[in-house]
Amino acid sequence: MTSILRRRPAQRRSLERVERMLDECAVLLDEVGYEALTTKEVARRAEVPIGTFYQFFRDKQGLVRALALRNLDAFLERVTECIATADLGHWTDLVDLAIDEFVNMKRTTPGFAVVDFGEVLIAPGGPAIEGTQRALDGTKDNNAIVADRLRTLSRELLDAPPGPGLDRALLVAVEATDAVLKLAFRVNPRGDEALIAECKHLVRRYLADHLP
Repeated sequence: MTSILRRRPAQRRSLERVERMLDECAVLLDEVGYEALTTKEVARRAEVPIGTFYQFFRDKQGLVRALALRNLDAFLERVTECIATADLGHWTDLVDLAIDEFVNMKRTTPGFAVVDFGEVLIAPGGPAIEGTQRALDGTKDNNAIVADRLRTLSRELLDAPPGPGLDRALLVAVEATDAVLKLAFRVNPRGDEALIAECKHLVRRYLADHLP
């Protein structure tokens, strides 16, 4: 996240202020949406001077980018923690686990229904605000960043041979998961269970051609 901030918080107090601003941003995204989100209100709720806000974030886009990156880090940490305690008999169990964690964050994490890993949605399930597909990195789509992070995790766990074939397969799997889960949350704000199950089935069947 520090690469997105204008200035890295060097002291504990500064770090706490940054986290409070991100927390309030997430709550406001649920309450008023992205378009009505203002830096002034985030600073007010976080109880920091507006000048302090601009010490760390250029604008509300920078704030939301930092929130998205925090969300991605939290998702990967949760998946890693679940893997450590879960009884995974087959790599397909990892697919189910990752999708379940994502769905759980959609349902419980403030702001996640509007901004998960960078793309800003007008409403749960979409559509997305134009220009936010590359929020995490101006040179790569958000899903490509997610696929890169998942590739590192999957190689450690699956002992799968690296190569462009697996890289491409993981990117396709992430894109497919993103599309089907958006549909699931358009059909039902809590996520349609039948469509979530179909998403798992689709990804497992597709990756079966690329993983042992």
